Amino acid sequence: MGRVKSYIRPRSGDAQALWVSTSLTTRGGIATFVRNMQDTDFWVDWNIRHIATHCDGSALDRVRIFALGYFKFVFQILAWYPDLVHVHSSSYGSFARKCILSWTAIILRVPVIIHVHGSEFHNFFDNAQPPIKWVIRRTLTRASTVIALGATWAERLQRIAPNAKIALVPNAIRLEGAVAQDSSGPVHVVFLGRVSDRKGTFLLLESWAKLVATASTPTPKLTIAGDGEVDRARELASALGIRNGVDIRGWMSPTEAQELLATAHVLVLPSLNEGQPMAILEAMARGICVVASNSGGIPEMLGMDGGVLVDPINADSLTDALRHVTCNAAARAEIGALARQRISRHFNVDQLARRLDDLYHDVLKV
Repeated sequence: MGRVKSYIRPRSGDAQALWVSTSLTTRGGIATFVRNMQDTDFWVDWNIRHIATHCDGSALDRVRIFALGYFKFVFQILAWYPDLVHVHSSSYGSFARKCILSWTAIILRVPVIIHVHGSEFHNFFDNAQPPIKWVIRRTLTRASTVIALGATWAERLQRIAPNAKIALVPNAIRLEGAVAQDSSGPVHVVFLGRVSDRKGTFLLLESWAKLVATASTPTPKLTIAGDGEVDRARELASALGIRNGVDIRGWMSPTEAQELLATAHVLVLPSLNEGQPMAILEAMARGICVVASNSGGIPEMLGMDGGVLVDPINADSLTDALRHVTCNAAARAEIGALARQRISRHFNVDQLARRLDDLYHDVLKV
């Protein structure tokens, strides 16, 4: 017989949800989002248990953690009877893994929420073969709810799966202490993310070379932190003659990243495509002036005045924006203050927790 459960309104201590995502020690926004949610009453009220089905490391490491995670997933459903399953997915291999988990839960008659974080999900779908497109569309349609990070992504997901039930739930964070933007020393500009063409790292280095060639004293300093093509970035900085003025680091732990942001005046992220980068939210929460591309979900995050938007394929546009904010402490302070207000009004983690709580009750029809 199939699994049978009568869904009634969860009472305090009765509600149960099973979350599935990458390991919380991995790099990237999904792990950060889940860690942030662990620090809410919502996590306790729904007795959330978390299972990791992905990790950083070798291909063998990833196969092992998925196999172990899948076993734990099935065991938790059969032994613990969660009210619902909430899977966090990116694109490509991440979505393939979540398809297996989602259909397992569906077969066992557990409601499934698919939380799509991938900034390239639409490209993933568009480039897939017809049978894969059918699986993607069918999986999204069969889920009880598909969560999009914002209106842009909701429209794209609805195009992929017209009959899917889409809900908008943005990423969120807690406010941190505001940085001082009137520092008398060099302005510190930080790039935090994967070092790659998609994130705009190499365009940034080209723009930075133009900026420092005409910068006044003291010359602003740039720190690039993240995994990816770190050696290529160092080689380009050397070729551009700016290697001594740019600190190019590797991946940083969450604690180290927060320590770096605490010293920053400007966060720059000229990505070609994005969902809702946690690095931008973390900067906004500290009143750091954000200079970012006008791609994906970033304009929705920054609004009309919570940051400076640039063309992600135009180095001159980025140079001009960086020159403006590095030379104008008052502008940095105003933009940073407005960004903190947007966090409080639209991306506050406690507001998000209440929204998820309402969504869970709606899924369970209680």
